[in-house]
Amino acid sequence: MIRTEPARDGGEYDQLSGFLDFLREAVVLKCAGLTDEQARRSLVPSELTTIAGLVGHLTYVEHYWFEVVLDGRSNRWAARLDRDPDAEFREALTVPLGDLVAGYRAQCAVSREIAAKLEPESRVPFRGGSINLRYVLIHLVEETGRHAGHLDLLREMIDGRTGE
Repeated sequence: MIRTEPARDGGEYDQLSGFLDFLREAVVLKCAGLTDEQARRSLVPSELTTIAGLVGHLTYVEHYWFEVVLDGRSNRWAARLDRDPDAEFREALTVPLGDLVAGYRAQCAVSREIAAKLEPESRVPFRGGSINLRYVLIHLVEETGRHAGHLDLLREMIDGRTGE
């Protein structure tokens, strides 16, 4: 898989969504070639910070910010997260890595569809105020980038693989 470079001279939406897609592709690449056991391996003191757990978390993050916040759909994780605030991390440890990655990619496609219908300044109600698509895109660049960095470290610890 070759990562798509973000537009260097595009408009605001093109550049924000381009960088987010670049990072989403990094997440998928960090999983390539791993076994389920490797993806579930706990290598740091936080037992949930695994490759599988991070992919599960990022899938939930995409769902929450795009489907729930921007599109007003119900949060299909709400009940599970009420019982266990780390449910998306924990449940990912029981799912084959191929299914996790496919689910992440599918969720990102849904997120892209929702974002494509909005302008960066499009506002929706949020926590007693409002939020816009621009904020969500910037937040997802930050969140996905941070966790892609975690994936970099975990992947290197598993098999020495570095780079994109």
